[in-house]
Amino acid sequence: MSTSTTGAATTYVPAMRRAIELSAGGPVWGENPQVGCVLLDDAGTVLAEGWHRGAGTAHAEVDALSQLPQGGARGATAVVTLEPCNHTGRTGPCARALLEAGVARVVYAIADPGDRSSGGARTLAEGGVEVIGGVCADEVAESIHGWLTAARLRRPFVTVKWAASLDGRAAAGDGTSQWITGPEARDDVHERRARAGAILVGTGTLLDDDPSLTARRADGTLLDHQPTPVIVGTRPIPAGAAVHTHPEPPLAYPTHDVRTVLADLYDRGFRSAFVEGGPTLASAFLRAGLADEVLVYQAPLLLGGPRLAVQDVGVATLNDAIRLEIRSVHRLGDDVLTISRPKGR
Repeated sequence: MSTSTTGAATTYVPAMRRAIELSAGGPVWGENPQVGCVLLDDAGTVLAEGWHRGAGTAHAEVDALSQLPQGGARGATAVVTLEPCNHTGRTGPCARALLEAGVARVVYAIADPGDRSSGGARTLAEGGVEVIGGVCADEVAESIHGWLTAARLRRPFVTVKWAASLDGRAAAGDGTSQWITGPEARDDVHERRARAGAILVGTGTLLDDDPSLTARRADGTLLDHQPTPVIVGTRPIPAGAAVHTHPEPPLAYPTHDVRTVLADLYDRGFRSAFVEGGPTLASAFLRAGLADEVLVYQAPLLLGGPRLAVQDVGVATLNDAIRLEIRSVHRLGDDVLTISRPKGR
């Protein structure tokens, strides 16, 4: 079984990049990864394409095979973004489906990190299929970075978000905070909410702002996917809170232990968590080293006062600073979004 991307393997780079494009058609918020597959004949002509559309649906390889008549994939090359799975869950093992279809070669980007689902490459090789791994591995790893992080750490990928003035305030002295940022930034937030499995808020923010925690378009209508609202904290949730009208039933965790919250969410099938607010909850995730991505929406205004966007994160000296790597910076109307990840993560 080869893991080289040199030589003959580079032939499959265009097909792998097409498979990455296809994979984006699947849900980013789901328990399963986004996966794409391209089937090629000996001349490199595309026979069929497929991608995974969500839990319980055909995996990318099986979706591609279904586009062909029986026997149509015999001798073909399957180019797939993730090592074909090797277990039976809601669907059967893709490695076995490829063997039964008679493919001659399987090219994949990265190995499946699952305890039960990994091993497909070995099964295929033992069945006489040529297997090539590592093609466009970095590109695929970035495309499913959140899912891979969740699989490796066995907890949801955590995005911590806040909006702040240039001087780092989340609200004015009297507590008013709507709206610090402009409509373009708010639209961006809602689109990112819609790509998350769960949206987390502390009870303090819930009581102060009564957020609906829905993902909405600019006209107020709901986006197609809604993250499950999760309330963290020991204070009771009012019966009339807006969160009770959310399309997804809210989950409540009367605790300050964010690790326990993430562990339970993972067991429930959540692979991404969008920490929406407020400063206490955001700081708890930062302090615990559980922030995989940090989104800061900065507005060009000054507020002063004590209402900081981030509180104590466990840093006593400069040497203890939580150091981030800026991944991208975006201008959104008058505001600026900076996306960062912990250095070395």
